[in-house]
Amino acid sequence: MNPKTHTRQSAILLPLFSLPNSHGIGSLGNEAYRWVDFLEQSKVRIWQLLPLTVTSYGDSPYQSPSVVGLNPYFIALEELVKQGLLTVSEANSETKTNPQRIDYGALFRERIPLLKKAFSRFSRDDEAFLTFQNEGTYHDFATFMTLKEQHGFAAWNDWGNERIYRPEEAQKFIRDHQETYRFYLWTQFEFLREFRALKQYANQKGVLLMGDMPLYVARDSLEAYMHPELFLMDEKRNPVLVAGCPPDAFTSDGQLWGNPIYDWAAQKKTGYRWWKERIQYNLSLYDILRIDHFRGISAYYTIPYGEKTARNGKWLPGPGFDLFEGEKDLPIVAEDLGYMDEKVKALLKKTTFPGMKVLQFAFGPQSEMENLPSLSPENSVCYTGTHDNEPLLSLYTSYNAKDQENFYERLAKECAHFALPMPKQNAKDIVRSSVELCYASPSNIAILPLWDLLAKGHEARINTPSLLSSNNWTYRYQKEDFTDELSAWIRKEIESTNRQGEEKK
Repeated sequence: MNPKTHTRQSAILLPLFSLPNSHGIGSLGNEAYRWVDFLEQSKVRIWQLLPLTVTSYGDSPYQSPSVVGLNPYFIALEELVKQGLLTVSEANSETKTNPQRIDYGALFRERIPLLKKAFSRFSRDDEAFLTFQNEGTYHDFATFMTLKEQHGFAAWNDWGNERIYRPEEAQKFIRDHQETYRFYLWTQFEFLREFRALKQYANQKGVLLMGDMPLYVARDSLEAYMHPELFLMDEKRNPVLVAGCPPDAFTSDGQLWGNPIYDWAAQKKTGYRWWKERIQYNLSLYDILRIDHFRGISAYYTIPYGEKTARNGKWLPGPGFDLFEGEKDLPIVAEDLGYMDEKVKALLKKTTFPGMKVLQFAFGPQSEMENLPSLSPENSVCYTGTHDNEPLLSLYTSYNAKDQENFYERLAKECAHFALPMPKQNAKDIVRSSVELCYASPSNIAILPLWDLLAKGHEARINTPSLLSSNNWTYRYQKEDFTDELSAWIRKEIESTNRQGEEKK
């Protein structure tokens, strides 16, 4: 499915971890299937997920220890019960926490030992598992995680003399720790078994899965440890430059992400093989792929390693269209937010990937007019807000009276342009009208975060960028949020704006 060749589709953004269940985090189990049923009933064509890779310090799916390693927390415990690998009491033995919040500390302490118990009962002679092991796709991941466990899960750059990867020594270590190595392989095997079954179910229901691929990798990643040639690093394996964003109206110090910077010159000599394989790996999992921080492919902001803020950085040219040379009709959405110069716009046009339009940017105090639906091209994706934004309800109520009035006037003008009813001047109606406007926009795909469809407030915020908050990546919905009334309203909006996803004639 190429998002450019379809017209009038709709999606809902809902992280897998935010699904309800009786365990500590959303999973690939029963509630995921019920959610797909909800999407089908609502005539929603696409489920947008956040990255499903394993997380580490800070719990961010955008700072993963691996670009391929899939998060074992998402393995459904009820599936392990069905296979006879856990008892019901064992599956329910984890510490009960706030059902609306994920306690990653509790998961770290209890989930991996529980999964190891399940693996201890798994047949090592399972034919499918042996084939999976021999394929080798997740060998590096299992090796890295075994090494991390041996080092108390510390970052590899804190491993002393072992911070330099030596393949021969690592292979000897793995031979001595086969059970742990096979356990991490099995987490990938079981995740993929469950994920592929869920994807097949969704596709049969007419629902496509949209994945999300961060541009950068974490410093504490197997790629930075095992493949330093991919990055600008010194002889001690310290990054020379790190990633971030320059100061702007929102952050006077900019954003210091700390990710190592790719050695694009070295990667060019291989025809960008690693990068192209990474894209194809993600497209083997998902029907559509969103590339986060797409503008970094045109030019990227770099900060010298060791700086405390992003103030003393500079822009460097990226690989540009070379990264996609020879690739055709890739089902990719480009996250083209932030500072956009003419070169980024030219790259987006050349790739023909749809970019993103965010309504709250158009109506907020900064008035980024290019996000107005009346100015948006068909080959784009309309959001009310992204996973990094404040929910629309709490954003609007946080504004002063003048900014609220300006927001309302711009929204009302856009509603009139699309012959929509005028919004009422109260916060919940403002949110509802914004949702209806997103559906009515000319963008080929309208993506509504579930928190805006439900008019949730600040409590439902998924992430506050550059803030290491205990509430980031933790919010969970409850079964009672998924009502027939909500489904009927979504279906009505989709039908009235012709977003059923028919092929262009």
